[in-house]
Amino acid sequence: MKKTLENKLLDIAKKNQTKNDPSHDFQHVFRVYKLAAQIGKNENADLDIIIPAALFHDIIVYLKNHPNSKNEAHESAEFAKNTLMKIKEYPKSKISRVCTCIEQCSFSKGITPELLESKILQDADRLEATGAISIMRTFSSCGQMNRPFYEVTDPLCKKSTVKFRSGIDLFFERLLKVEKGMHTKTAKRMAKHRTIFLNKFLSQTKKELAESGVI
Repeated sequence: MKKTLENKLLDIAKKNQTKNDPSHDFQHVFRVYKLAAQIGKNENADLDIIIPAALFHDIIVYLKNHPNSKNEAHESAEFAKNTLMKIKEYPKSKISRVCTCIEQCSFSKGITPELLESKILQDADRLEATGAISIMRTFSSCGQMNRPFYEVTDPLCKKSTVKFRSGIDLFFERLLKVEKGMHTKTAKRMAKHRTIFLNKFLSQTKKELAESGVI
């Protein structure tokens, strides 16, 4: 992709990305874009598809407990399609594949991607759901939804199957599972190191909760 076009897409993403959700702000988008481009180069994928898909994959964002949150991927894909159609230098034949990548990116829907570029975008986005960054994003979301850091009666999620009562619950529901779902060698290698860090964080959390008399 030509640098002028890439910069134009970056500007559009930056101007339109939500500024009310630190878990899905432009910095999240920028990291996914950089990760996707890196993985895409390693996998000989089409960066003309990967770059706009990464930049617009979360352009429409709702709170996780909002009734419209299930429509985010579709609405983001529609934004990407409408935006790319207006950009003269962007190859129109690739727009549908950009939309497919965005539609198939969602973690919660459990979609298995079809395209190489879809797999790469999903890998890049899921790398944000494991490791140190994922911890920051998890507790940011907890604050927005007024969820506790941990459930007092079950702080390390040993007993309950209730979904996302607390931040620590999300470790077991999502963050620790990410590594097994990676598609590319590059992402698998990155996810492995990030999962190791998550387990260290949980070990330290357990130690501190014990010292505090919580467990």
